[in-house]
Amino acid sequence: MINLGLKLSKIINNTHTVYLALGTNLGDRFEYLQVAVDAIFKQIGTITNISAVYQTPALGFDGADFLNCVLVLQTPYKAQVVLKEILSIEKTLGRQRSKGAGYASRVIDIDMLFYNQQVISQAHLQVPHPQMAHRKFVLQPLVDISPQMVHPVSQKTLADMLSHTKDTSVVDKQTKELSNPIDRYDFSKINYIAIEGNIGAGKTSLCQMLSTDFNTKLILERFKDNPFLPKFYKDPQRYAFALEMSFLADRYQQLLEDIAQFDLFNQCVVADYDAYKSLIFAKVTLQQEEYNLYKKLFYLMHKELPKPDVYIYLYQNTERLLENIKKRGRSYENSIQADYLQKINDGYLEFIKNQHNDSIKIIDISGLDFVENRGDYLLLLDQILAK
Repeated sequence: MINLGLKLSKIINNTHTVYLALGTNLGDRFEYLQVAVDAIFKQIGTITNISAVYQTPALGFDGADFLNCVLVLQTPYKAQVVLKEILSIEKTLGRQRSKGAGYASRVIDIDMLFYNQQVISQAHLQVPHPQMAHRKFVLQPLVDISPQMVHPVSQKTLADMLSHTKDTSVVDKQTKELSNPIDRYDFSKINYIAIEGNIGAGKTSLCQMLSTDFNTKLILERFKDNPFLPKFYKDPQRYAFALEMSFLADRYQQLLEDIAQFDLFNQCVVADYDAYKSLIFAKVTLQQEEYNLYKKLFYLMHKELPKPDVYIYLYQNTERLLENIKKRGRSYENSIQADYLQKINDGYLEFIKNQHNDSIKIIDISGLDFVENRGDYLLLLDQILAK
């Protein structure tokens, strides 16, 4: 069974571009390639490109012909972690690496060709792959994807390397293509998704991940620009009305302008808040007289705003919320108490209960860590898209 979990303690925050070469000459070769592609997607990162599949003769030994391809992926993992997961996938699919010298037939072979434009020279990891220039079955699919990419050592383009390789093997392009697992997550029929949740639930992180993987338009709340927010946490009664009014105006302007612009491009929009957030927070923070006035203004403005096709509420338990708030280290949030978070959660659930809309989903993420565990992230994707 494929292990889907990798912790952020093993990785760094930046996203890295990795090129992998896949090959097999045993059993159902195309099926082995597809299963390997699926496992790479589940364990390592999002695949952005897959080359055509090529049939080539065994190189350096007598054996059945290989099927080969190259793929490109985006991953947050360090090169050493990527290598570890590659070896894990090979082992899961039945690859048995021999300690002896020489080449042999194999059910799957996965090699790291590039890791960004880095040059890595370690005992078990050489990047760029040192034999790349002598392997036409690697260069041809590479050129299919990135012909003008420059090799960081030779400073030659991949197209130039292919034209000058001494490998004269025949590479036979196959008509059957591998499928990219990301295509199984269909956002094409969704125009506007709102991801909501309590403070520290991870809604912004999820929106950023969705935007990266599915090329969606991203709308993030501009809370950092609000001068009343730090003051509110120090003196809630004094600054509550000013805070909520400023948030209302900013959210209204941002949603109205950004969603209207989206219509020109017909691209899915993902936002880390919904307009009703203003009313939910205001009910918790404002005095009754202030709230009554605020509510009148809210409904006047809300009429003009577009409504999300899918509304997701990420439910997280209060203990984890407090941990997440502490972890992100915003000094002005240090005074947030559990009872305040509970009131916010109750406000969201009350709002959802009064809506008669099939597009609203509550997803309990208390047992998930979708930021640090790719398996949890993919599980969350399934729930978001489930009908």
